[in-house]
Amino acid sequence: MFSSSSRRQKEGSFSKHRASKSQSHKRNPSFKDSPRRIERLAQQVTVPSPQSNQTSPTIGSAIITLSVGHEQRLFAAHEDVLCHSSYFQAACRDQFFSSSNKRIDLPDDDPEVFSSILEYLYKGDYYPRLEYNTKRKSWSLEDGGNGNGSNEAVIHTAAGPVLKDTVIYCQAEKYGLHELKKLALRKQGLQSGVQCSTILSSARFAYANTPDNDSKLRAHYLALIIRARHTFKRSGTMQNEMENGGKLFFDLFVAMVNHMDDLAQKSPR
Repeated sequence: MFSSSSRRQKEGSFSKHRASKSQSHKRNPSFKDSPRRIERLAQQVTVPSPQSNQTSPTIGSAIITLSVGHEQRLFAAHEDVLCHSSYFQAACRDQFFSSSNKRIDLPDDDPEVFSSILEYLYKGDYYPRLEYNTKRKSWSLEDGGNGNGSNEAVIHTAAGPVLKDTVIYCQAEKYGLHELKKLALRKQGLQSGVQCSTILSSARFAYANTPDNDSKLRAHYLALIIRARHTFKRSGTMQNEMENGGKLFFDLFVAMVNHMDDLAQKSPR
């Protein structure tokens, strides 16, 4: 079973390379765009205030039991709250004629991630929550973005440590929760001090668990690696990952070439 961890990796981090403020854009980013434009499109999405997504169950709503993970951790939720997800709406419809003991099994999901998703369904946000600074007119994460103020929140998977927000984004795709995807993407842009090895394993996870036509999360990682290229070029993990190859690194090559073209166009002739 997956387990949460805040253990620090020995690789270097790049705390200064975090995304900036959010703007609204309708189209998906293309890898033909410049890295800065990719990051603006991918990271700077407009997310409604968390309070606007809060859901209150109706009186008499059925209680659904959910068994999550290989250890079958149990959760309970109101049916009408779960049905804000198209995935759970279909699952509940399949149990329409069951008057009691309604149960949904999710053996491949991580319990901690599911707990955050359930928190979002009820409250419109999940911990660490977004906080708005009226003086700076910008959003930030409570508690510095994690539970102890020093380490990034990761989920340990078979592929290595993956940022929790990345896993939530991918699960939101599975569950049909598009606003949650926007929220998880924005939260990733507010994090800093993440280890190179965690970024690379998270990028691979994003590529493996998002469809090709959903490029926002993938573009986030491409832009982040390019902006922190001086850190990554010294990373032994980066060298190993590139030797293993994959679509991630072809997209990274295309984005790097476009970045070089942008620099050439801006330089005086």
